[in-house]
Amino acid sequence: MSRLSDTLAACRADGTPAMGLFITNGFPTPEATVPILHAIDAGGADFIELGMPFSDPLAEGLPIQRSSARALSHGVTMDDAFDTVATFREESDTPVLLMGYINPVLQYGMDTFCSRAAEAGVDGLILPDVPPEEAEVLTGHAQAAGLDLVFLIAPNSSDARIQRVDELATGFVYAVSVTGLTGSRLDGRGAVQSYLKRARSLVTQNPLLVGFGIATHDDAMELSQHTDGFIVGSALIKEIEACWDDDTLSDDACYARIRQFARQLKEGPVLAGSNPTT
Repeated sequence: MSRLSDTLAACRADGTPAMGLFITNGFPTPEATVPILHAIDAGGADFIELGMPFSDPLAEGLPIQRSSARALSHGVTMDDAFDTVATFREESDTPVLLMGYINPVLQYGMDTFCSRAAEAGVDGLILPDVPPEEAEVLTGHAQAAGLDLVFLIAPNSSDARIQRVDELATGFVYAVSVTGLTGSRLDGRGAVQSYLKRARSLVTQNPLLVGFGIATHDDAMELSQHTDGFIVGSALIKEIEACWDDDTLSDDACYARIRQFARQLKEGPVLAGSNPTT
């Protein structure tokens, strides 16, 4: 069992949906990334996806596109992602997955990339543009480095494809809730639930988590009815963007706000009279 598998198993045993949160490395600034990771960790993230900024993302909506552009403007590189995880790992055992795209990884060198990731304390990889048919380019190197692999399914995935993804995945199966970009609206929720119910019946070897379009605790709980948890990216990115673009807020106030945002995603609205900075 990996650290990620142990975490997801513990959430399932407790009967609580696992919460994964996504942030782009180097966003909003390279100096703020690690403190933000600690803020969302303290806010209840069960695992974290750290995005490696890329100039030509495949399925990212505008918020994550902007976060990548902002990180790249600071000169953030792939090596910086390893450094970020290593620094975060000094104070936390919360699982971290790197999310990115295959071309930069191939240019870096697959074996070297996987080895560096493992040495830094990375637990798994999500490379959305690696389809099951071409996964051999990745699976052997990741397995040798002890990294879990997450593969994606979508509402238009056939039953056979979902089962194939389940066979290949070692961390969890990522159910994209809509056939669109990250941050897309969750229209046609009945159809989404039907798809997730179908996926739940087919994914038998891994946990099943859902992402795309989840912005609130209610969204998360609704879509977790047929899954083991949920992933939030764009809504968190927009919250971070709003904080750091507000000149009236200190960095500490921003970290507290991000921590509370994560907590509300997982636990629901804060009760009146509670302290959002704790």
